[in-house]
Amino acid sequence: MTRKPAVGETAPVEAIPLERGQRVRLADQLYGQIFEQIVSGRLNVGDKLPSEHEICDRFGVSRPVVREALLRLRADGLVTAHQGLGTFVSHQPAPRLKTFPDVQNVGAYLRAQEVRVALEGDAARLAAMRRSDEQLHKIGQAHEAFVAALAAGQVSPEADLVFHASIAEASGNDFYLGVLESIHEAISGFMRLTLSLTRTGSRQRAQRVADEHAAILAAIREQDGERARVAMQFHLGQARYRLVDRERD
Repeated sequence: MTRKPAVGETAPVEAIPLERGQRVRLADQLYGQIFEQIVSGRLNVGDKLPSEHEICDRFGVSRPVVREALLRLRADGLVTAHQGLGTFVSHQPAPRLKTFPDVQNVGAYLRAQEVRVALEGDAARLAAMRRSDEQLHKIGQAHEAFVAALAAGQVSPEADLVFHASIAEASGNDFYLGVLESIHEAISGFMRLTLSLTRTGSRQRAQRVADEHAAILAAIREQDGERARVAMQFHLGQARYRLVDRERD
């Protein structure tokens, strides 16, 4: 049984060697390891993380790598830094995340999501302004298929990707679709995690996802570019929010 650290005592952080020369950046790997230890309960709310220097030594990485990982953990509301005291775990995502085999890759997934917010928001704006009736029909079909799969508890990343790719295609700029394809692996991984949470979560969570897609579709149908951009960026922001599970549904 693991001893719980005393108040003010630094909690033990398990250090699995990071893989250099891999496609996954060191900061992403470090983020993923700390994230996984928070999810699993090896690090609990209130636990103090080792200092930057100690993390550097344990993982064999530079201080900029550690600072980037900690900065992103703070941005996601998982840890809080107190000047002169250190960094403490402030929130634990849903424990069911620990059952997903690729949870340690969540750092890369969230970084790709940041790109999507800017990219797909603008693609949705252009799609609303430029889409043809045929393209609108294709987006509508993708939405209906996604909602049907969601209701049946069988939704897959592919069904979600078709909806987003259809919008990028309707933007009239093939670079949007090209960029999405270039980060396809990270997007698919992100969707696997968030959709798994949706399938195993409450009906309200699933309905929110469907409603967000419907709002995007409605704005594109009405050719309201700014509303489409806002709806898409809200949807992608909520997807990130759902992954760190602050909603606690």
